[in-house]
Amino acid sequence: MPEEIKDALLIYNPTSGRKRHTRFEEIEHAARILKESGIAAELAPTTAQGSAIRIARQAVDQRRGMVIACGGDGTINEIVNGLAHSQVPMALLPAGTANILAKELRIPWDIPRAARLIAGGSIRRIALGVATPTNGNHSPAVSISPAGRYFLSVAGAGPDGAIVNGVHEGLKKSAGVFAYWVEGFRQLFRYAFPRMRIHSAGQQRQATIIVVGRTAHYGGPFKITTEASLFEDRFEFLTNTTRSRLGYLSCLPALFSGTLRKKRGIDTWKSTEVICEPADGQPVYAQVDGEPVGPLPMAFRIVPDALSIVTPAAQ
Repeated sequence: MPEEIKDALLIYNPTSGRKRHTRFEEIEHAARILKESGIAAELAPTTAQGSAIRIARQAVDQRRGMVIACGGDGTINEIVNGLAHSQVPMALLPAGTANILAKELRIPWDIPRAARLIAGGSIRRIALGVATPTNGNHSPAVSISPAGRYFLSVAGAGPDGAIVNGVHEGLKKSAGVFAYWVEGFRQLFRYAFPRMRIHSAGQQRQATIIVVGRTAHYGGPFKITTEASLFEDRFEFLTNTTRSRLGYLSCLPALFSGTLRKKRGIDTWKSTEVICEPADGQPVYAQVDGEPVGPLPMAFRIVPDALSIVTPAAQ
C-alpha cells in the first residue's frame, strides 16, 4: 500500500447480511486496526438504496485516499458505481448476504481480520463491466450510455434475472441468501424459460440463460464462469439452451460437483461484449451483481482501466 494513503472513508451498510447486532462493534474494531497501521478511517453508514453511490462520489470529490466497502454484493456494486473511472482505490471488509469479491480475493469473512490485510495490500487497476439498454440495436458501434450500470463480479439474464427481480426485499434482509433459494424454487414452477438472441464474437446464439462473468465465483457455493478473472479485460460467458424445468433442476448436482460444463446445452466463450435481445416476445430480465437492471435488450461490455482495488499481498 502506498505510504501516502493516510485517510479512508469506510462506507458500511448497517442492515445487510448476518451479525447485524455486532456489526458496528466490528467496524469500530476495524477502524482502530486501521489507525494503528497509519490509516484514519471515517465511518459513513448507508441510509437508503442508492446512497452508497452518492457517498462514494463524495469521497472522490473530497480526494479521499481510499474507500473501504463494508457490505454485500449490492453495497459493493453501488460503491463501484460511485468510484468508476476515478483513481480512489476500494478496499473490502466482507459483510452482507453474499460477497463474491471476498471469495474471489480470498479475504476472510471476518471484519477485523480483513482490516489487518488492508495496510499490507497492493493496489491493482482492473476493468469493470457495464450493462446498458440497447433499444434493439446490436451493432458493435453502439455507444455506452451514461445510464448504464457498472458491475464488478457477475451479471446475467434469464432465470437469475427473474429471481433477482422477484426476491422479496424483507425476506432478503431477514433470511439472507435463503431468500434467493425461496424465490428460485418459486420461479422454477412459474418461469416460462423464454429464449433470447445473443450477439457476441461475431456469432449469434439462442439460449434461455446467460451468465456474464468477471469472476469464477457466482453466488453462494457456486462457481459458474470458472475461467473468468478480475484481472483480465474480457468476460467469460456461459449459456444454457434448455427450456425444460427438469433440465435446469439437473444442473444443480452438476453445479455442486463442478461438472456443469459437461451438460448438454451448455456453451462457454470469452469476449469483451455481448448483446442480448428477447426472442419470443416475452420479457427477459437482467441483473448485475445481484441487483435488478430491467428487461432486455441489454448490452454487457468491458470497460478497461476503470477501477482500483486493494488486494491482499498474496494476490
